[in-house]
Amino acid sequence: MYKFLRRILFLFSPETAHSISMELLKTACSVSFVKNILHNYFAAPQKEVKLFGIHFKNPIGLGAGFDKNAQYLRELEVLGFGFVEIGTVTPKPQPGNDKPRVFRLPADKALINRMGFNNDGVEVIAERLKRWRNAETSQNLTPFIIGGNIGKNKITPNEEAWKDYEICFNALHPYVDFFVVNVSSPNTPGLRELQEKDALKKILMHLQSLNQAFPVAKPILLKIAPDLSWLQLDDVIDLANEIKLDGLVATNTTISRDKLSISTDQIQSIGAGGLSGKPLEERSTEVLAYITEKTKGTIPVIGSGGIFTAADAKKKMSAGASLLEVWTGFIYQGPVIVKKICKSL
Repeated sequence: MYKFLRRILFLFSPETAHSISMELLKTACSVSFVKNILHNYFAAPQKEVKLFGIHFKNPIGLGAGFDKNAQYLRELEVLGFGFVEIGTVTPKPQPGNDKPRVFRLPADKALINRMGFNNDGVEVIAERLKRWRNAETSQNLTPFIIGGNIGKNKITPNEEAWKDYEICFNALHPYVDFFVVNVSSPNTPGLRELQEKDALKKILMHLQSLNQAFPVAKPILLKIAPDLSWLQLDDVIDLANEIKLDGLVATNTTISRDKLSISTDQIQSIGAGGLSGKPLEERSTEVLAYITEKTKGTIPVIGSGGIFTAADAKKKMSAGASLLEVWTGFIYQGPVIVKKICKSL
């Protein structure tokens, strides 16, 4: 069924297809009995994981970038996800990079994107999350686990980036269950420079300090690039241990174009952007395994990159992942991906 639907959706640009499919799902879920039918159909087997003091109903989450503005939480919960990472959220709203900025590579089961942190800004998103949490409370619903992925605005110079992370952290803190600090997107100029140890330490230590001022501290994770050298990874691991970071997300998209079947001319015509999907699977798993080995499993890691099937998920778990995030696999495999993976874990 989804293969047929995917053929239709792939006639549209990726962003248009995303909007059409999610708005249709939103409309369907606005009708109670239809929502219940969908919920029952897509319900994944309970595979509870307790991590960071949080109970996840299953270990399969949706990575940041899909529901940037926290607009489709109800719909994604219906599809069985154990958690959703919203964002990347920045202090001020921004439109992102010029379109076209997302490109499908079906032969490689991959995507290239250069979205550029397009989002509604933290004030709007925080208010949206506040309404969501109030509705959960008033209806006595089991809270849906939400991660807040935070970043800096494009116009903010790197030396002032810590201020942007502070703004987003404070605004989202009452409404998300954990944070993911994004300094690894390749689509904001200069952002990856913040992965250098000194710059990163300044941001993370400041967030740790802010965290302790809240009645309940929230877990803080760092999302890292797959393109880091082993030496740079060692610096990240040392810093994570030093400041007692709660965890890592391995990995973001890659700037590498290795192992693609398309021609060099096609690659050049697409241009810059982060590559996700199957070509990322091997490297992201290498990074995950390296972190696990170096830390002896003392730092929890959310595995991300190239997860399409239960077999892919098991590889990530075997490499040391405590939780998993899908994104490109969700686009290519369809909404039953969570159910299928959980059935085999």
